[in-house]
Formats: sequence, structure tokens, C-alpha cells
Amino acid sequence: MSETVFLGGTFTMAKDLTVGRMGYGAMQLAGPGVFGPPRDRTAALAVLRKAVALGITHIDTSDFYGPFVTNQLIREALYPYPESLHIVTKVGVYRDSKGGWIHAQSPAELRRAVHDNLINLGLDVLDVVNLRVHGGDDGHSAGSGSLAEPFSALVELQEEGLIRHLGVSTVTPEQFSEAQTIAPVVCVQNFYNVAHRNDDIFIESLAQQGVAYVPYFPLGGFSPLQESELDSVAERLGTTPMAVALAWLPQRSPNILLIPGTSSVAHLHENIASASLALSDGDLEELERISA
Repeated sequence: MSETVFLGGTFTMAKDLTVGRMGYGAMQLAGPGVFGPPRDRTAALAVLRKAVALGITHIDTSDFYGPFVTNQLIREALYPYPESLHIVTKVGVYRDSKGGWIHAQSPAELRRAVHDNLINLGLDVLDVVNLRVHGGDDGHSAGSGSLAEPFSALVELQEEGLIRHLGVSTVTPEQFSEAQTIAPVVCVQNFYNVAHRNDDIFIESLAQQGVAYVPYFPLGGFSPLQESELDSVAERLGTTPMAVALAWLPQRSPNILLIPGTSSVAHLHENIASASLALSDGDLEELERISA
């Protein structure tokens, strides 16, 4: 059996959970607006298979992508799963009939969501479940308030053997600390990229604690990053601005894990190429101007 090659180095979230720092986010496999089936089901399955073939060991997903679509695609493409592959999912939201994002934080809703993820992924236990906490007005900035009730509901499911590890998403440092008093947290998933850096101090604190930080929308999300500094560095390195934006993240902190998404095999190759792109001190200094 060949040894697994971890793209971009590795990070150990827990004793039984080591992943490559370059992962894959499955959100874009669903239809427009992350709702309904993909435009090209064959292409979506091909992207998943190619991601694993190229060495990706960390797939980020959720049953509210679609809903249910991405998890069903992951199962169809990859089951039975390679031993090295770890699938991380999220709960705390459901989709209404028009594709709206509705918060679902009650213990009963979270229990149902965990069981739905297990069924659609074809698993008996989930590696990591992130609690997606109610965000701010834009849906991506962390809100305020206690997460004790919903997080404790996930701890109960963990104690039942349905979840191995827990994470939190769209949270403040205070909410993370509250969760840590209830049960160990192995990862935080928040909105962060080279142009949106509200979590700089938070990331440094998590790194000191050995907790993974997984930025979603690393390339800006539905409105892609467009910055002259990215263009300048990319031209100098002979690559693309998006590759530079991705390469900046793991060099920002050793606990950052990447989960860029795509529905294109060609784009997948571009994203993965960023794992081997080294930015110089001069490059990093120029990119600092974006957030300044």
C-alpha cells in the first residue's frame, strides 16, 4: 500500500485525526445558490474522485448544501471511503422550500441533522461535526450570545458514539471559550481571507492551543477577491491571483487548513497548485497592504 501524500503538510486536530492542510470544500457541488442538484452530476462526481486521487484527505461538507445533495454525491463518488479520508460536516441550519437558510439550533433539530448526515454519507460515526452558530446580519460575521444549549446537545450525540470530535463555526473568541468549558473543540470555522482579517488575534490564540482554524470563503465567496496587490504578486510569480490568496493563508499561521471549493477539475488543479506556492517576505509585505 502506498503512503499517503499530504498536500501542503499536515495538521493534527486530535490523536486520531491528522489531515493534509489542503482540503476540499464541497459546497459548490450543489446547484446555483447552493440549492438543488448540480448542473453537471458527472462533473461533480469527477471532481470528488480527482480530489482524493490527488491526495486530499479532508473534505468539508454539510447536509444543508443542496440540501442533502453534496453528501449524497460524496457517498456516490467515494464510498467505501479511503482510511485516510476525513469528512467534516456542519449542523445548525436547514433549507426551506425556496432555498432560504433557516437556523435550526434546538436539540431535536441538531439530533435530526446529525442522523441525516450519517444516512446521506453512509457512515456510522462522523469524524467532526461543527456547530454553525447564528451569525450576524450578513450571515458570516459572528453574533453574540451563549452556545451552551446547542453545543451541549452535540456533546450528548458524541457521548452516544455518533460523533468523534466537535468544532464550532461563525463564533467569537468568547463563544469558543464557552464551548471549550463544555467539551474539547478541535477546530473553528469562520469567515476569513487575505482581505477579511477580523480573526487575526483569534487565530494566533487558537494556534497556541493547538486548535485548527478553517477559513471559509478563502477566496471571497460569492464575490471573488479583487485586489491590485494580488494581481501584482501573481504577475511576479507567474501564477493567478486566487492561487496567491490561497497560498497566503497557510503561511499566515500553521493551524490554518484550506477548504477551497470548486465544481471543476481544472480549477481543482489550480487550487491544489497553491499548496506548493511559496511567498517571499516581500510578497507577504505587499499583501499586508490589502487589509491595511
